[in-house]
Amino acid sequence: MDDVTIDFTAIDFETANGSPASACAVGLVRVRDGRIADRATWLIRPPSAHDEFRPFNVQLHGISREMTRGAQPWERQLPALLAFLGDDVLVAHNARFDIGVLLATSLATQAALPALRYFCSLRLARRSYELHSYRLPVAAEAAGFRTLVHHDPVSDAEASAAIVIDSARRFGAPDLASLAASRDVAIERIELDQERERAATLTAAATFA
Repeated sequence: MDDVTIDFTAIDFETANGSPASACAVGLVRVRDGRIADRATWLIRPPSAHDEFRPFNVQLHGISREMTRGAQPWERQLPALLAFLGDDVLVAHNARFDIGVLLATSLATQAALPALRYFCSLRLARRSYELHSYRLPVAAEAAGFRTLVHHDPVSDAEASAAIVIDSARRFGAPDLASLAASRDVAIERIELDQERERAATLTAAATFA
């Protein structure tokens, strides 16, 4: 199917350590009518309470504390990220990780975040391909994306986008909602206020336990 009119924005975060609030880089890829329309990537200075750069993470993505010293902090960069996103559904491979980074870093910095919709290309890949693994490099290759630089955030975002675009063509889905319905992979919604309430409840429970 060549007349895919699918629109969305793919996203990928890299983190400084195991904390989801330690965002140190982001990659964004905007898709319009089933084609890459724009890309953006930048470094992020992690919040002070989450800014330890663990050797394991640095080895994965090559981003060090020194590289992010001159970067703007999350709360100053979030408006640019949201402007790039617009009203799009966010797509990510293992979306709960990337959405978790978005929420956790916003919570850690008291940054305002609107309600978001997101879609997981990992879950989609599991329902679209027969593979020995559904890790991003393997699933991206199945989608025809063979230039992946794994853990480069914009390359990872583009690979995630490729999986969605390829699946839409394979299954004749003209848009993301149709693809989600045909593969039984939900477009999910999450709100920061709900996460604040959940965090407060967990804190209170821990205090009185």
